[in-house]
Amino acid sequence: MELFFTPTILVALATLVLLEVVLGIDNLIFIAILSEKLPVHQRDKARVIGLGFALLMRLALLSVISWVASLHTQVFSFGDHPFSWRDIILLFGGVFLLFKGTRELHERLESDPHGLGGGKGYAGFWLVVTQIVVLDAVFSLDAVITAVGMVEHLPVMMLAVVIAMAIMLVAAKPLAAFVNRHPTVVVLCLSFLLLIGLSLISEGLGFALPKGYLYAAIGFSVLIEFFNQEALHNMRKHEKRKSMRVRTAEAVLRLLGSDATLVPVTVPHGDTPEAKSYEEADNLPIFASEEVNMVTRVLTLSERTVRSIMTHRADAAFIDLDKPVEELRQQLLAGTPSVLPVCHGRLDNVIGVAHAAELLSDLVRFGEIRKETLDEPHIVPESMRVIRLLEDLRSSQAHLVFVTDEYGSIEGIITFMDVFEAIAGELYEDGDVPPAILLREGVWRIAGTCDVHYLEHILSMEGLVSESKDYTSLAGFLLAQLGRMPEAGDTLEYNGYRFIIEEVAERRITSVLVEHVE
Repeated sequence: MELFFTPTILVALATLVLLEVVLGIDNLIFIAILSEKLPVHQRDKARVIGLGFALLMRLALLSVISWVASLHTQVFSFGDHPFSWRDIILLFGGVFLLFKGTRELHERLESDPHGLGGGKGYAGFWLVVTQIVVLDAVFSLDAVITAVGMVEHLPVMMLAVVIAMAIMLVAAKPLAAFVNRHPTVVVLCLSFLLLIGLSLISEGLGFALPKGYLYAAIGFSVLIEFFNQEALHNMRKHEKRKSMRVRTAEAVLRLLGSDATLVPVTVPHGDTPEAKSYEEADNLPIFASEEVNMVTRVLTLSERTVRSIMTHRADAAFIDLDKPVEELRQQLLAGTPSVLPVCHGRLDNVIGVAHAAELLSDLVRFGEIRKETLDEPHIVPESMRVIRLLEDLRSSQAHLVFVTDEYGSIEGIITFMDVFEAIAGELYEDGDVPPAILLREGVWRIAGTCDVHYLEHILSMEGLVSESKDYTSLAGFLLAQLGRMPEAGDTLEYNGYRFIIEEVAERRITSVLVEHVE
């Protein structure tokens, strides 16, 4: 025991512990990266087993110092360069580091980071431990050779190795958490492993790279990354001064490809009433349900066809020129949409479009509707997307468009109000009946013409919208599911809801009861 209290030995012990920790950091980083491949509950166990094997190997190697010294003995030569067992081990370890480092970089940069293709897969426990042990062997050899070169006493070497391993074991978990929490740090660490692998190969081939250059490059990279992390921390600290609502809105804008920044609002701090009101507001939902629904509708416009937002021909109001003038005048005075199709007999025989005020003026002044008053009808196919329709309306300046099927028959009409309702939701005037009425908790009365996109929002369910665009209304959904013309009283259960057909009129489903089924 007196040996360990000698000042020279204590200095040598402290120096050796420090060197062993420095030499073991590479091993520790690799263990941190490999352990992430395991389920959370197995990662600590893998780190302990890996470092335990490293300790046992280093102690075993120290116990056979004569064998370690014999590793420098020549085994064979290739050309003019002799190869020892140490060179072979270094070559093997370097190649393994290059292979694993490149493989890990590929998995982190090229693989699906969010598991879109399925659940996250984990590596086998003993496969990861085996890889850790192989690297332990390489790094242990370097550490033992360093220990043998610095200290003459075997107990001091072993004590230094045990202390260094204890320090590494304590630091393993927080280091792993930090490394895996910062993707850029992981990439930087893997780059270090590639550098170390290259240095091991060059050393095994007899071309020793000055370690000072290697550690200088690593140290400079660590310094730059420190500044990057500090800048990121300051940016997040600045972001927290904005309300959660503003931060969320800016994040959505960035996802949509916009670099716009909302006007920052300084959040007050302290015990002032203003600060408390901000704190209470920040604990509320970031967006109201109406705002969430509106944003959802906007984001789904590119997926919806014009058929899903049109007013069906059976519900479309139009001016029939075959009717008497007085009847047309009464129709206009009774209240109609601001823009109307003008037809002969039926909607398919459209001859133009005009504002209701202009039509009424013609009837009063001239006793007929003049052709000069009418605008040319604007026709679009039912397969057109709503987003494309908006561009079409903007370029054509049309106030009303007709939707046709593949045979040229007019299926319905669309106005700016239809597009606005597709974004903002249904708008009702006095006397209008909403398409969906909540009768009591979990029970709705819904019109058969109710749009399935709107229905998915109010029911908070999926699966109603037709992927093939065969239907756009609740009635169409029920017809597709039943496969026949339903009758009043027919029932369908789907995705936790029961649909009861309440009323059928003239081969049309007009009213449906929807109940939430536990």
